[in-house]
Amino acid sequence: MTQMTERSPMLPAERARTLALASAFLRGGVAAGLGLGSLAVLVTVLWISSPYPDSGPGGALRTAAAVWLLAHGAELVRPDTLSGVPAPVGVVPLLLVAGPVWLVHRAARDAAEPEEGRPRPSQAGAFCAVTAGYLLVAAGAAAYARDGSLRVVPDTLAFPVALVVAGAAAAGVWTAAGRPLGPLPSWSPLVLQEALARTLFRNRAEAACRAAAVGAAVLSGGGALLVAVALGRNAAAAQESFLMLSGDWSGRFAVLLLGAALVPNAALWGAAYGLGPGFALGTGATATPLGLTGTPAVPDFPLLAAVPAEGPAAPLNWAALAVPVVAALAVAWCTVRRAAPADAPRAQAWSPRETVLVTGLAALGCGAGTALLTAVAGGPLGSGALSAFGPVWWLTGPAALVWTAAVGVPAALLLRVWRLREPGWAWRRDLPAEEAGEKAAEPAGRKHVPAPEKTANAAEEEAEEETTDRPPRRWWAPWRKGGPGEGAAQAGPAPAASAEEAAPAGGAATDDAGFEPYDFLPTDPWHEKEVREARWASLKQSSGGLMADFPARVPAAPRAEEPPAEAADRKGREDGGPTP
Repeated sequence: MTQMTERSPMLPAERARTLALASAFLRGGVAAGLGLGSLAVLVTVLWISSPYPDSGPGGALRTAAAVWLLAHGAELVRPDTLSGVPAPVGVVPLLLVAGPVWLVHRAARDAAEPEEGRPRPSQAGAFCAVTAGYLLVAAGAAAYARDGSLRVVPDTLAFPVALVVAGAAAAGVWTAAGRPLGPLPSWSPLVLQEALARTLFRNRAEAACRAAAVGAAVLSGGGALLVAVALGRNAAAAQESFLMLSGDWSGRFAVLLLGAALVPNAALWGAAYGLGPGFALGTGATATPLGLTGTPAVPDFPLLAAVPAEGPAAPLNWAALAVPVVAALAVAWCTVRRAAPADAPRAQAWSPRETVLVTGLAALGCGAGTALLTAVAGGPLGSGALSAFGPVWWLTGPAALVWTAAVGVPAALLLRVWRLREPGWAWRRDLPAEEAGEKAAEPAGRKHVPAPEKTANAAEEEAEEETTDRPPRRWWAPWRKGGPGEGAAQAGPAPAASAEEAAPAGGAATDDAGFEPYDFLPTDPWHEKEVREARWASLKQSSGGLMADFPARVPAAPRAEEPPAEAADRKGREDGGPTP
């Protein structure tokens, strides 16, 4: 039988790198095509099911391309208006953003992940190739939608469309690399490189980022709760608006999908309302917890039925201020969980200064994240009164920072003190000051010397006193004794014994206050005659005959403690003569 092995053709390094970059470029284009194609299919189905379509299939596909670019942050323009002035459309449905961002992230991650049997580009190459392939499709979609009812503003293709695509691709490459936190590029500041190289700095930065993300998430969840409560109170108005927008089921389904895509926007509007700055309902109206001022220019849409009524606010509206308070408490709790963990001793807890610093950084991150989210949650819906619609990011972000810092920092300090409190928390107890001072002053190599002998009654009395006064055992380290005489305390008082048996136990109980098993190792058994001879025989056997045949010598200190008979026997064996 002839055995044959198949070998893949060996490609030159330059050609393998080119093929890897081409594959990454193709992945970016496929990701863009998947997102655009899925949205085009949905729009086409709605156009087919509509009884009175306004345009042909070409118009529906151009609308799908424009909406797809809107999901990346692009600004659209409606040229056909009653006034003849083009009206901008800048409100981005945030739920639509999740699809394109996830596709770009996955394409970059798959292109940068190492796989056996195929060439892999560098991280920078994968990032550039995936981004270029995706943006090429985006540019083609913008050119195709130029003659539709919704046109793309060319300037927004560079910012924010290219920025969103590049950020998602960078996140995908970072995920493929294992989400490392360093090292930073050589052109970055040296101080930042040195700080990021320290584990302590990375742990504190990670805790601050997690707490900031939790705070932003709680703010968004609280805003969604406010919107849900307001819609429940105005359910009749929301239902009437929903039924008036369209009379057929395909139109109502389209309105329902649009409302679902705008739910994250409504949640951020509710968060801005609870923070205090509120949101704009046109150029001349603002809704805050204190009331709705001005004349709102509100289009007919079901989600806008949650807008409060005109005039001063009722005391129930003031309850919206609880949203930032809860978010600040969540930031404080998330920080203190790392500052004072429940499964670590008190000595490992962060200092108050570190707790305040990390909480302040988390508040800063929460404010920055809230400002970014509210900036994309609103935008213009027209050129007149609706040119300002939604939260004002440069007011909402600082408000989130102030709320989180003013409430979160004191709450973090109080939570830290509560988690480190002494009563009832045995695992937080450290050694008393006197015992800690004695243990610090004791030399490291000092041998344990037993105390003078005591009588059995004295030993029993001292064991009883230690049983009542000693601190409880630390549950997080069961091998460490919480105090002297622990075994006697758990098993109960020992029975009466002779003075020779009770004296050593009493002496150990007296001298072992604060004793821990790893303070020293017992040295006496190491120098015993039987142990030394067995050890010496083992070494001689393992040496393979290289060691000389002479007995192990015992140090001078243990020799003095040998009985006379054993000393004579040992001396005779060492001299080679007969033993007496």
